[in-house]
Amino acid sequence: FVDYGMQEIINEIGTISFGGDAGDFKLKFGKVRIGKPNIKEADGATRTITPNEARIRNLTYSAPIFVEITPIINGVQDKSEIVHIGDLPVMVRSKLCVTHGLSREELIEMGEDPDDPGGYFIINGTERVLVLIEEIVSNKPIFEREDDIITVRINSEKSGFKQRHLIERKPDGEITI
Repeated sequence: FVDYGMQEIINEIGTISFGGDAGDFKLKFGKVRIGKPNIKEADGATRTITPNEARIRNLTYSAPIFVEITPIINGVQDKSEIVHIGDLPVMVRSKLCVTHGLSREELIEMGEDPDDPGGYFIINGTERVLVLIEEIVSNKPIFEREDDIITVRINSEKSGFKQRHLIERKPDGEITI
């Protein structure tokens, strides 16, 4: 998502046009860049933040998103500007995380647990995990293959009554329901 997805979304938008009495006005979107996780302090200073500091200070561990925007007024292209359009929560130990690629010693020095695998976000100081929930559609088979075993799951539903079926075909040809 970070490497390609965000840029694809911006490319899909491309240009936004505004028409009116003042003439033709367009905004052309260009390259997307994501900065390092940072925090803006009360005095206005911006600096890099670590996951541990975000936990301790009840902050969101996020990185700024910048987009190059070029205004086009009545067909004349103006100077491009880099605009901060929002912040992206950063997954701990991801490519964007300041702990990415650090040695055990560097992680310990930074106040991080070197055995922490990451894979979660820190929102307002709290560790949050995204959990994928697979919602099985009624009356539609879901096929899975693991090695030589084929499994079919079906959630049958009729008149509000639900019944789950699991059908397996084993390598020797035996079928179990």
